[in-house]
Amino acid sequence: MSLLELTHVTAFYGASQALFDVNLSIEDGQVLALMGRNGMGKSTTVKVICRLLKERSGQVAFAGQDLGGLPSHRAAQLGIGLVPEGRRCFTNLTVGENLAAAARPGPWDFAAVAELFPALGERKDQLSALLSGGEQQMLAIARALMTNPRLLVLDEATEGLAPVVRQIIWAALARLKAETGLAILVIDKSIKELASVADRAVILEKGSSVWQGAFDQLNAEVSDRYLGV
Repeated sequence: MSLLELTHVTAFYGASQALFDVNLSIEDGQVLALMGRNGMGKSTTVKVICRLLKERSGQVAFAGQDLGGLPSHRAAQLGIGLVPEGRRCFTNLTVGENLAAAARPGPWDFAAVAELFPALGERKDQLSALLSGGEQQMLAIARALMTNPRLLVLDEATEGLAPVVRQIIWAALARLKAETGLAILVIDKSIKELASVADRAVILEKGSSVWQGAFDQLNAEVSDRYLGV
């Protein structure tokens, strides 16, 4: 049984349909890249998974449970940890307070996330508003890990960051894959960097799943057709 499974999912913003037929699945310990050009439904799919937007039809199941009708906080309690687009740190709280606010029992505590991202340990008492953009992104990832999720969802976690920070984050994801049983759903535009961590990929086109398979099967023809400018 898949940890997460979306089957024929549709979703709307008011009267406007955003998702038409999204199908994807993730197993425990697997890294899935959710790909597609801008505006094709990737972030909307994340909202549906995290229960920030309700599907109109189809099914969303996590750990064998139908998520239909559940609010977002219940999805988080079941083990879905979101690193949202735009970071959204609590700017009036310190690094330590941001992490404490999300903490749930499990192996991921402050010491563990500070070991993964040493900069956070060094800035525990600093207001998150004073962090660099890269440090805020590390904090957003660490905050999601502090919920001790079974699935980590990252929506454009490296967008707009300096190359050195991108390398730190990709190295952290590679480490999570190698050392934990955490499933990861990652949205990013860099095929090269995704290839270093992703087991499988799903490509969305106009709100529908149009290709899925092992990441190493993502050839130039498929990339040009669905991901090119």
